[in-house]
Amino acid sequence: MQHWLVKSEPEKYAWADLVRDGRTMWDGVRNYQARNNMQQMQPGDLVLYYHSVSEKAVVGIAKVEKAAYPDPTTDDPKWVVVDLVPYRAFKEPVTLQQIKEDKRLQDIALLRQSRLSVMPLKAEEFDVLLALGN
Repeated sequence: MQHWLVKSEPEKYAWADLVRDGRTMWDGVRNYQARNNMQQMQPGDLVLYYHSVSEKAVVGIAKVEKAAYPDPTTDDPKWVVVDLVPYRAFKEPVTLQQIKEDKRLQDIALLRQSRLSVMPLKAEEFDVLLALGN
């Protein structure tokens, strides 16, 4: 199993929206590196859900339900989507400030490539964030 982090502006599609919908097609990714990451996602992989821009915090865990397939919102075949389902909310959001201050997370992609919307996490990073949020 691999671990991932996806970013969404809560004003556009919040964790609560995913919980309400029960499933979402993760679309709109137009960055090659993020797309390449999505192409590696497999059903059952765990995905941390990060509220970007206004909140800047990890708020929950989703699961990949369906691996990458062509993005139906565009005619350009190079873009893909994955389907995500909610798994579990964090008891406490883990803020970007907490992440920056935790030495165990100094190499996390969220800090090194802050503009990337879909990124891999090391198992150790995932575990640290999970412990901080629960």
